[in-house]
Amino acid sequence: MSQPPEVISPMEIDGGDAYNNLKSKANNGKNVVASTTAAATPWVEKYRPQSLSDVAAHRDIIDTIDRLASGNRLPHLLLYGPPGTGKTSTILAMARKLYGTQLHNMVLELNASDDRGIDVVRQQIQDFASTQSMTFGAKFPVKLVLLDEADAMTKDAQFALRRVIEKYTKNTRFALICNQVNKIIPALQSRCTRFRFAPLESIHVTERIKHVIDTEGLNVTDSGLKALVRLSNGDMRKALNILQSTHMASQEITEEAVYLCTGNPLPSDIELIAHWLLNEQFSVSCKQIADMKNRKGLALVDIVREVTMFVFRIKMPSDVRIKLIEEMANIEYRLSFGCSDKLQLGSLTSAFARARAALVAAAAK
Repeated sequence: MSQPPEVISPMEIDGGDAYNNLKSKANNGKNVVASTTAAATPWVEKYRPQSLSDVAAHRDIIDTIDRLASGNRLPHLLLYGPPGTGKTSTILAMARKLYGTQLHNMVLELNASDDRGIDVVRQQIQDFASTQSMTFGAKFPVKLVLLDEADAMTKDAQFALRRVIEKYTKNTRFALICNQVNKIIPALQSRCTRFRFAPLESIHVTERIKHVIDTEGLNVTDSGLKALVRLSNGDMRKALNILQSTHMASQEITEEAVYLCTGNPLPSDIELIAHWLLNEQFSVSCKQIADMKNRKGLALVDIVREVTMFVFRIKMPSDVRIKLIEEMANIEYRLSFGCSDKLQLGSLTSAFARARAALVAAAAK
């Protein structure tokens, strides 16, 4: 009687050739499903750094955390900063290095935006922290609790977490990840070593995007690459998502394809809109912008944001520039609360009309 096939949990497999060989045998040569799954994998996960050396930037932070972890001196961590800057990837890469194949036994990963209440702290986290560590083959003798989006936790949950951290420091380390550090209570902040992850510099985003382009064999123009970097605003996750969605929509990734896929106005459109705002009469400018907005399916908030950036590049007196930018910031704020596009377009045109009058007055002096 033949033995039943051994069931191996995916958590017991640490990637590499062993996993590929096992998958190949299980499929009996039928790789259609595997290739389809690979093709459907989001690139933000497919190209997530697997080691600390793969993390795109913040080498000073990465090296510091690596030294602390390698010397068994890892403190509780609080990593904060904008999305897509490598916070989660850094912690996961560090955990892989420390725990190897014991990763699933030694790390509890929770997304605090889903598991945000005090019951989670008292049950899941405390139960995990209080159990004996299984350190077979692990280089680090204590366990790790990873709380992503910790700024979404309730205040009660954060106070309960403070007590758990105090009680189980001997056998558990806590890594908190958040975007807004001001939403973390001071009692938790004081118990952690804080690292701020700033938005990625353009050079780091460009290097990583080029790596993905080469690996995937994509056809990307220079202008398309610059558009990807520009629209990402230092967010690597956003850059990869834009790249993948544009690739799915267009064989050649050009500047126009990138802007069309994201719904952002083209730089040439913004230049034209700025020309109308600075030169045309109120009614004409409003009509032309509204027509372009409707024809191209643009959002007024994106137009205002891009025109604001364009104003920084226009030569004008600093007092006029500051006043104009302040008015556009107010328009963008009102739009974020659902105010009428038509009214805010009128406000935008009026702001430029006043700026134009100030420029004419300044030139006449």
